[in-house]
Amino acid sequence: MRVLVTGAAGMVGSYVETVFGAEELYLTDLDQSDDNVIPLDISDAAAVMQTVQGVEPGVVIHLAGATDVDRCQKEPDWAYAVNATGTQNVAEACEATGALLVYVSTGNVFSGEKDEPYTEFDAPGPGNVYGESKLAGEQIVASRLNRYYIVRAGWMIGGGEKDKKFVGKITRMILEGKTQLKAVDDKFGSPTYACDLLRGISRLLDTGHYGLYHMVNPGAPSRYQIAQSVREVLKRPGVEIEPVPSELFPMPAPRIRMEAMRNCKLELLGFDWMRPWSAALEDYLVHDLVPAVSEAE
Repeated sequence: MRVLVTGAAGMVGSYVETVFGAEELYLTDLDQSDDNVIPLDISDAAAVMQTVQGVEPGVVIHLAGATDVDRCQKEPDWAYAVNATGTQNVAEACEATGALLVYVSTGNVFSGEKDEPYTEFDAPGPGNVYGESKLAGEQIVASRLNRYYIVRAGWMIGGGEKDKKFVGKITRMILEGKTQLKAVDDKFGSPTYACDLLRGISRLLDTGHYGLYHMVNPGAPSRYQIAQSVREVLKRPGVEIEPVPSELFPMPAPRIRMEAMRNCKLELLGFDWMRPWSAALEDYLVHDLVPAVSEAE
């Protein structure tokens, strides 16, 4: 299978060759730092069409996106140029070539007002510009194509040395010897190990059941609970983690209270392969992040 990947230099892209290594891969990204990556700006419609027509992939895994939530809030034109118009460019190229599109979206498409995890059957209602722009991308894909997978992921974990998100930050602080930490306990989400996400997508491609799916490592922990799990896996019982309200860390973009999701459609179809978030987190820490941090030091 010939697979073209956008955003291949990012966190999820770190695992593409691990999961899809047996396929004929064409990795693209705006980032020029990797010699194995073809330069591609998805906001450039002509470049996207030329690249996809030149490669003629059977599948396009669309990972590229504007994922800086606060920058999206401050620069909505940038958010929509990448997440909506950029996705439209990719969808049009897939339409022109007959390629199957996999678009990775987010739980930020919801309002966060529910008390339990969201399913695919809940109505979206984004609470920030990032979520609005990603939802616009979903709507474009669904309206332009007949053969597609829209896969919503949760709080992304992964990337090893590239990990600048919550788990990466907490892990580095603990390994650096910090013993007093604070973590928010009033926001909830579903961690999603990037490697597990790609494995799930790989298996989903074999089903032929096109459409919209949630694909997270099940559970709805708070950031505080995740920090506790990191401490436990690292075997640092002396580290004190204080649960605090999110107001202590004001940010430009509002964060929804409940971002957790349930893989409802995967469950109903009998192929929810995603393991619990705590097992995925431990695997990531032990086999990826900690070795990467230790090597960097």
